Amino acid sequence: MKKDSRIYIAGHRGLVGSAIKRELEKQGYMNLVYKTSSDLDLRNPVAVNQFFKEETIEYVFLAAAKVGGIVANNDYPAEFIRDNLLIQTNVIDASHQNNITKLLFLGSTCIYPKFAPQPMKEEDLLTGVLEPTNEPYAIAKIAGIKMCESYNRQYGTKYISAMPTNLYGEYDNFDLEKSHVLPALIRKFHEAKENGSNEVEIWGTGTPKREFLYSGDLANACVYLMNNYEGNEFVNIGVGEDISIKDVALKIKDVVGFKGALTFNTEKPDGTPRKLVDVSRLSSLGWRAETTLDEGLKKAYEWYLENYITENVNG
Repeated sequence: MKKDSRIYIAGHRGLVGSAIKRELEKQGYMNLVYKTSSDLDLRNPVAVNQFFKEETIEYVFLAAAKVGGIVANNDYPAEFIRDNLLIQTNVIDASHQNNITKLLFLGSTCIYPKFAPQPMKEEDLLTGVLEPTNEPYAIAKIAGIKMCESYNRQYGTKYISAMPTNLYGEYDNFDLEKSHVLPALIRKFHEAKENGSNEVEIWGTGTPKREFLYSGDLANACVYLMNNYEGNEFVNIGVGEDISIKDVALKIKDVVGFKGALTFNTEKPDGTPRKLVDVSRLSSLGWRAETTLDEGLKKAYEWYLENYITENVNG
């Protein structure tokens, strides 16, 4: 990409899209295009194609998606598969119809089988059954990968896919019913501290292990891949190491300054026992994550205090 290339960020207000926007601006890319969901409904194919025609876009970061944690995936399965299929189909096809130079599709490591070998390699895709709690979302993301591959094969496009591990950072979703585990824990510990509670309940046993990637590192990786990678194989993005839910909860407890105890509700689901990605392919391309979990948690909590708390108090 040239510094004046016309770059569209789909989903620029979310955790991933906002991080990509900040990273592009930091690197000097200023000809950026983005629309809010109220201005452009990506589920509407006519509106999406018209938008691409009018904006003469060259590069696309497809970060728009309907996302959520176990609760949201379990309660709204139809919306997760429908909305994600519509969004990615419309943006990918409009990119082809309007001859964009290159597209990066963002998926998720939930595409892998529930009991995939650890760490999970790109080759493990479609080798086993999915985790039932997020199967509709995972199937939509797998379809996006295959759509990019298929367009490349049939039309000679340059569409690449990246699968980030569990993310956190600025502009995360802290809604307890719809958020992922890390932002949910940040909010739980903060509210327990403010309310003078003696304990914080953690869903499940605390034993599942997860890998956590800071959103700023993901954004840097996405820009790096857009500039340095072409190929039909998708690429895992992660840090290459994981931590148990219990241990990450203890880290958040320290960052927030909560003095009470942790309790584990074993009647709630654990989800996949372990999710660690093999980052060999990405490492071979010359990229590695730089932000430690401790550093990233401090940044995420600072953003939560400065933005989420203020917004909800004033709102």
